[in-house]
Amino acid sequence: MSGSECWRPAGCRRAWAELLAGRAGRPRRSPGREQKLRDSAVRLLSGRQDVGGLLLEVSRAGPAFRGDEERAGGPEARAQRLGTLVGCALRDEASRLGVPTGLLSARMVAAGVVRICAQGAAAEPGDRALLDAEQRRDLASLLETAQSLLAHGSFSRRRFCQELWRAQDSLLLEALWRLHTQNLVSLQELLESHPDEQAVAAWLSRNLRLLCEQTESAPSAEVAGAVLSDFVRIFVLTGFCENSAQRRCGEPEKMPQVALDVLHRMLAFGLDAVAAGTQEASSAHRAARCWFSVCCGRTLCGMIAGDAPRRFASDMLTQILTYNPVLKVSDAIERQREWSFAKTHPLLTALYRGLFVMLSAEELLSCVREALETQEVHWQRVLGCVSALVVCLPEARQLLSDWVARLMARAFESCHLDSMVTAFLVVRQAALEGPALFPSYGDWFKASFGSTRGYHGSSKKALVFLFKFLSDLVPFEAPRCLQVHILHPPLVPDKYRSLLSDYVSLAKTRLADLKVSIENMGLYEDLASAGDIAEPDSQAAQDVAKAVAVFEHTGRIPVTVMEASIFRRSYYTGHFLPALLTPRVLPETPDPRMAFIDSLRRVGKIPPSLYTTYRHACSTAREKLPEDAAPGRGTEPGCAEEPLGSLRAALGELRAAMVDPAQYDVVSAQVAVVSERLSAALAPREEDGTLEVAKVQLNILAPELERREQEVVDLLLMSFCQNLMVASSFAPPERQGAWAALFTRTLCGRTLLPGTLTRLCQLLRHQGSSLSAPHVLGLAALAVHLGESRSALPEVELGPRAPASSLPVPDFLDSLLACGTGESLLFCLKFCTAAISYSLCKFSSQSRDAWYSCLSAGLVKKFQFAVFRLISESREPPPQEGTAGFPWSATHRPVDWQRAALSLWRQRALQELLKEKQFRLTYRDWLQLELEIQPETDALSDAERQDFHQWAIYQRYLPEPSAAGGCDGDLEVACTVLVGVLMDFCRSRGSSALGGRTGNRDVLSRLQELAVDLELQQGPAVPPGHAPSQGHFLYAVFRSRLQTLASSGDVAARLEREQELLLCKRILLHLPPSILIGSIQAEQPVPRNCEEFFHLVNSELRNFSHGITLTHDITLHFFRGLLTACVHSREPARVADLTLTECQTHCPIILTSALSWWPSLEPVLCAQWSRCFQDCLPQELRRLQEARRFASDFLSSDSACSAPSPAWVSAAALHVALTQAGKDDAGTRLKQLGGEREELLVSLFFFSLMGLLSTWLTPNGTADPRKALHVCAEILMCLERRGIPWLGLFQLTEADAGLGHLLRVAPDQHTRLLPLAFYSLLPYWRDAPTVREAAFLRVAVDMYLKLRQLFVDGETSAVVTPASRSRELQEQGNPVELLTKARDFLLQFIPQCPTKSCSDVAELLAGRGDWDPEVSTALLGRQPLTVADPSLYREPQLF
Repeated sequence: MSGSECWRPAGCRRAWAELLAGRAGRPRRSPGREQKLRDSAVRLLSGRQDVGGLLLEVSRAGPAFRGDEERAGGPEARAQRLGTLVGCALRDEASRLGVPTGLLSARMVAAGVVRICAQGAAAEPGDRALLDAEQRRDLASLLETAQSLLAHGSFSRRRFCQELWRAQDSLLLEALWRLHTQNLVSLQELLESHPDEQAVAAWLSRNLRLLCEQTESAPSAEVAGAVLSDFVRIFVLTGFCENSAQRRCGEPEKMPQVALDVLHRMLAFGLDAVAAGTQEASSAHRAARCWFSVCCGRTLCGMIAGDAPRRFASDMLTQILTYNPVLKVSDAIERQREWSFAKTHPLLTALYRGLFVMLSAEELLSCVREALETQEVHWQRVLGCVSALVVCLPEARQLLSDWVARLMARAFESCHLDSMVTAFLVVRQAALEGPALFPSYGDWFKASFGSTRGYHGSSKKALVFLFKFLSDLVPFEAPRCLQVHILHPPLVPDKYRSLLSDYVSLAKTRLADLKVSIENMGLYEDLASAGDIAEPDSQAAQDVAKAVAVFEHTGRIPVTVMEASIFRRSYYTGHFLPALLTPRVLPETPDPRMAFIDSLRRVGKIPPSLYTTYRHACSTAREKLPEDAAPGRGTEPGCAEEPLGSLRAALGELRAAMVDPAQYDVVSAQVAVVSERLSAALAPREEDGTLEVAKVQLNILAPELERREQEVVDLLLMSFCQNLMVASSFAPPERQGAWAALFTRTLCGRTLLPGTLTRLCQLLRHQGSSLSAPHVLGLAALAVHLGESRSALPEVELGPRAPASSLPVPDFLDSLLACGTGESLLFCLKFCTAAISYSLCKFSSQSRDAWYSCLSAGLVKKFQFAVFRLISESREPPPQEGTAGFPWSATHRPVDWQRAALSLWRQRALQELLKEKQFRLTYRDWLQLELEIQPETDALSDAERQDFHQWAIYQRYLPEPSAAGGCDGDLEVACTVLVGVLMDFCRSRGSSALGGRTGNRDVLSRLQELAVDLELQQGPAVPPGHAPSQGHFLYAVFRSRLQTLASSGDVAARLEREQELLLCKRILLHLPPSILIGSIQAEQPVPRNCEEFFHLVNSELRNFSHGITLTHDITLHFFRGLLTACVHSREPARVADLTLTECQTHCPIILTSALSWWPSLEPVLCAQWSRCFQDCLPQELRRLQEARRFASDFLSSDSACSAPSPAWVSAAALHVALTQAGKDDAGTRLKQLGGEREELLVSLFFFSLMGLLSTWLTPNGTADPRKALHVCAEILMCLERRGIPWLGLFQLTEADAGLGHLLRVAPDQHTRLLPLAFYSLLPYWRDAPTVREAAFLRVAVDMYLKLRQLFVDGETSAVVTPASRSRELQEQGNPVELLTKARDFLLQFIPQCPTKSCSDVAELLAGRGDWDPEVSTALLGRQPLTVADPSLYREPQLF
């Protein structure tokens, strides 16, 4: 012992560090002093008894010893000196003990490690796995010394491992990790040296669990994570390394088994924790969560390269599916509804998602398949894995469908029951996740067995196998599945119907045991739903709500309700009517429910006693109503804050996941939870299932939602907008993954889609200007994803007053964006900018088709329209280089929308998009949108609007090629398109007025400007020798539009055609009158324009005239056009005469109209002609003047002058004068006609007949039918007195040279009704000489048959005889009375008529003989006998 210790108190020996510190502080006196000190230290060490204590003291050597270490060579030199000193001591001690130095040093170091693990913390080593700070420092120094010994060959690693395991209960897991990381001894060596594989695996598993429990709460969380990661990495690499690599590394065979055992034990621990339902705060839950997060997923893939993670994941999935298989197939069938993804334990779903990162969908499904085929499985975890696959992997749907198809084919080929069971369980499990992810079970069952192509249709054996399988399932089946099987049974041949009947009976018995009745199923119950069956009363309330909604939309009682009242009487009377007739306080104004009840009562579908009881109960409820309560609303239940709170919490968790929105598995899992909470929030309605109807019914004009439904939809829409803001703050749209598409599928569920679209209608159409920038951005992105899913969404059926009956969802959203006011146009610009920008960024890395498919063409066109209108810079050509960045920025607020829109407009990608035909804003599209503008609320002033119109028409669209939506520089094309769009706009608004409160008055001004430009461009006349013009474009437009309309005689078609004609006339009246005439020269024929106007009048306008008179405006417009043509002619008088002469032949109704309006027309014509030409009127105009003067003189004086020529014009003037005069002495005046020409009298009779028919067809007119009939009678008697034939008027055709032109004066309806006028004059010609003429019978019979046909066709219904008229007139104008009288007359007259009058009866009755058999028999009986065959009179030759 050192002499320095003799003066210290007993038991107070100085430590090695103190001794060295004292030595180190003394100055060196000579170069040889260091060697002497070393020798003395060796002697001192050799004399010590406790070498292990010596090692610990060496490891704790303080700074005093190291104070001069830099000068002495640094830490490495220090370690070398310590190793030399300690090694000498150990060798001496080993020599003394007679053991190897390496063995002694290993034993000493192992004892030091155990001693360090046992000291420090108060807890026992078995309760912790980590070292504290002091233990880490001591262990580091000890390992430093051990490494020095190892470097000098004085340390046995194998012996060291054995010594450690002898005290394994005292070891801490971190100590082993530090031995491995500091390269003293590897973990592989440690584990290989343990004599018992099971024991070491158990010890490691126990310590790993302790480590996982302490990871989150440990002060040194980073150290804990590193320890756990290294152990997992080593276990995975060791347990799943390829054999070739094993041989190359020279690894023993024991280590892989230990690694696998540990990994399996840890997985079993986690699965047991899941099965036990541990709470989140428990230590077991924390440990399992920590282990699952490290041993799978991106963490493990980041630690290990190569195929080892994939093989490990495959093995782990197999272990999950097969561990502790306690459930049978029957348990799975019975409890499967409780195993959806959202109801699965979070630990297990997290584990699945981690494994899905490491394996492809095909590999995952292969593992599931192999486990099912080769081992007993835990069905809950197998089916939970199927749900996770469907939710987390988008490609899993098709893979599962293909697998199920193979299973079904195999099952029916060899009656393989296991394949059948697996297929049914997999389909039902996948269907639990909703139709957005997998088809419903009902749809799959119908597709698989509902047709002749089903799996069961191959043979009787297959049928027996199917029904045997279904029958075996019955005791365990859910009621919903049994309902599917009963209501949508497999298609079975008639000879095997007994198999189906037996199964149906068995299934109904099972439903009865479950107290579920097929008869009490709801009218609108969704069989595809996977949820529980609602109680009949609850389902009836849902049926009532649905039926009232359908009734409100269609105005008719739903067919489903009518059928239920007949075929499902028990449910209808026992549940539906009581739910419908629930007493309530009725509102003052009948609501849709009251209207529906009243409609059912009127058709006898509500018993009177039940209705009386209902009304009485409602009256009683009103008496009990509190004063401050509102009628029409019952006491509503609470808003069920708990389901809404759960949904709100799930949405909050989803928003938290937006930190990394590209993690599909995390986001999809949370979206599945949202869907589950959504089903509860919408209870008792079912959210799962396919759409029951092909279209979504929506009232776009007054969209309404129930309060509860609006709360849910608002939560979801707000969440979508918030998620988008959060996700965009971390990543641009193209790197946000598929979260938005998954969320959109949730909004597109069967029940929620109508509510979502209704709320979008409210927001976009009615509240758009009040939405903030985040709302606009979010809703625009939602619209893009709805467009992405357009093929899977039903069409939207709009209200009855909407322009279109039904639209796809993207087009429906586009229709909600109005452009009529400045506010709405600005919102449209915002929304379109956000939507296009988002789609441009979102699909930038995909093909153009993917981008184009998600955008509505109408939305892109409205963006162009709004940009052109509101941003003048956009009217210049965009820069060639799109230097501006993408305008999408969800984080920069407030958003400068106009700047963002202009930036988007200049994008090269957008300009490429606009080259596509379907997205290009054409001239027609621009006009349609411009007509919507309301000038009073327009963002542009009148001057700015006019400038914009001029730019759009003359600078953009007129010179643009037609392929690009322009007019090819053709003014006529520009005018043609404008007229068509203008007329379409007026028709869609149900108005024939132009220039109303909307922007069409400005567009109409542009049409007038274009028409003038076109007229100036075409020139005033056709040069000699050139072909005449093809006519004005306007008539071609009118002709094509009228040809598309039906020309049937029903009222609707007639009114539609009349409205179209009124529009045509309005267009003509707003354009220069020269369009009606064109340019005429004296030496040229009537121009094409005039011919086309004549054709329009004769074919269309004439049929909607008032008798023989066109309206005043079009008549005046024609003569204004005539004056214009004369002004541009060298011979104006000759031009006027030529035109009016052509009118006599081709369009006589113009002249009769001029005569009708002559009192107001004459002053204008005389003044204009005199001012322009300083001359009297042309000859043809003077003829009209003279004819009108003749008529006036005839009525005003006793002696009348002779009528001017042509006679029919004078007759028309006289008829007009008689009609307008309305004098009672008209009959007396007509007696003076005896001296007039025959043509005048016959023409006057024709015009009078037309006047008589007009009084019947227009009962509210000013003309008196009695006077009109009296005038006709007087003229008829005058004709009879003079012996002038008049029967030809009733057989008149246009080919008749004399009076055929008269048919072009009257409407076609009037000429068809001539038989009515003929027999209305029966009392006046019954005894007339004309009746005895041979031609009379033919005319009378022909008129009778035509009158009968008119009656059968319903055309006589247009004849109205008001009750205020005399009985005589009612009988004369009543078609039935006239028909009866005509028939009686013919039956009396035919036997008396000459035989020669019946010579052509067969021709007369051809095709009409059976119209009146009695009249036909009478006619045929008067037919003269033909000369018989002489052979008939010869004697027969009998022999």
